Amino acid sequence: MGKYICAIDQGTTGTTVIIIDGELEVHARVNQEFPQIFPKPSWVEHDPEEIWKSTLATIERAQQEAGIAPEEIVAVGITNQRETTVVWERASGKPIHNAIVWQDRRTRGRIQSLTDEGAGPMVQKRTGLVLDPYFSGTKIEWILDRVDGARAKAARGELAVGTIDSFLLWRLTGGSAHKTDVSNASRTMLMNLATGQWDEELLTLLNVPAEVLPEIVGNSEFYGEVRGIPGLADGTPVCGMAGDQQAALFGQTCYSPGDAKCTYGTGAFLLMNTGNKIVHSAHRMLTTAAWQLPGQEITYALEGSAFIAGALVQWLRDGLGFFKHSAEIEELAATVESSDGVVLVPSLAGLGAPHWNADARGVLWGMTRGTTRAHVARAALEAIALQNVDILKAMESDLGQPLKELKVDGGASANALLMQLQADLLDRRIERPEMTDTTALGSALLAGLHVGVFEDLADIEQTWEAEAVFTPDMTKAEREQMLALWEEGLRRV
Repeated sequence: MGKYICAIDQGTTGTTVIIIDGELEVHARVNQEFPQIFPKPSWVEHDPEEIWKSTLATIERAQQEAGIAPEEIVAVGITNQRETTVVWERASGKPIHNAIVWQDRRTRGRIQSLTDEGAGPMVQKRTGLVLDPYFSGTKIEWILDRVDGARAKAARGELAVGTIDSFLLWRLTGGSAHKTDVSNASRTMLMNLATGQWDEELLTLLNVPAEVLPEIVGNSEFYGEVRGIPGLADGTPVCGMAGDQQAALFGQTCYSPGDAKCTYGTGAFLLMNTGNKIVHSAHRMLTTAAWQLPGQEITYALEGSAFIAGALVQWLRDGLGFFKHSAEIEELAATVESSDGVVLVPSLAGLGAPHWNADARGVLWGMTRGTTRAHVARAALEAIALQNVDILKAMESDLGQPLKELKVDGGASANALLMQLQADLLDRRIERPEMTDTTALGSALLAGLHVGVFEDLADIEQTWEAEAVFTPDMTKAEREQMLALWEEGLRRV
């Protein structure tokens, strides 16, 4: 009998399940999408039952694809889209409303009220987060206030609240476990970063009764046993959980302060390990719990995100018709040696960290009669890299130590030209791993640690291998010139 781990990666548009062994060999990878629901402009919802159906289907198909018996799966790990919020009945397990997705902006009026009341500094100090509809707290409040009878049911202890990790754990264990891990809890705007527990003053501020909330636990421990799940044997422990970006940080073996990773997706998500130190950013980066292992203090991270990364390539493809397939941007951009002074600032949805300008709009400037599609395409790749330079330099300043190297993952990390530009502009080594499903991998590693498939962090680090390494190959003068042009572009925005 082998020892395999089932990792559930429940994302925003679909659910992926991978099955790996102790050598990190992937024996199955199955994905299934589910519908997105947009009831009103800026509102985004998911049907929790559709999420659950996709989870059940991918688990069973992955077990079959791996060609193993359910009994050979010794542990289950969960990673998830963060901040997305579900409220369900404890007795029936049925949701009382669609899940409100992290992208949803319906509570911005409430956030403005809290801002006007002066709650921002207290919230940031206790949670590491800025007041924003992005986080779960005001989503919970909205559901409890808007669903008939929800407040009364909550007061009687009849409702359960959770992010997607909690909801899946509840369902996987037949309703016997209502828990969330510290990384997901730290994204609710309700957890005190210093204590790792729900904060009474924050619960009062957002009108969230403690009775509905899950127990906060570590990221690699026993949460409950699987019950009645096709493809898994009854009694299989669920024993690894982390929010997707923290799971990717763990999967990239960023275990020391100063270690950092960037996930290139629709946006770019950068996390830097700050160890056991809560670093409050001077640049409005988020401070978040990364993970907590048994017998250890919480490990923290700084987080910054650029709103537009892969979405910029999609815009060139769909909005401007530059090419038919996103991957073609690399070949097009490589036909010129530089962007020839063209600068693209991709603030198509405002500017994120460290600038935080919600009203910013995109700018393309520096064009001449000789500017071609290729120059604009190269400027787009440079823009993705330059946004990350701004974020990582701010993180280095906050932490007070330089970045050693940057580990990368996500779809756009396959673009070798982009990765070389990132190394050149950051003046740091870039490493891309063999295993690119780093969010699923992180949850698998956390689960595997608990059951002994992996002995310790040093054992895991030995299994991590780079598929490609990019080292800086740009002169200081060239780099400074490009950074100066970027700064001018930002001023124009």
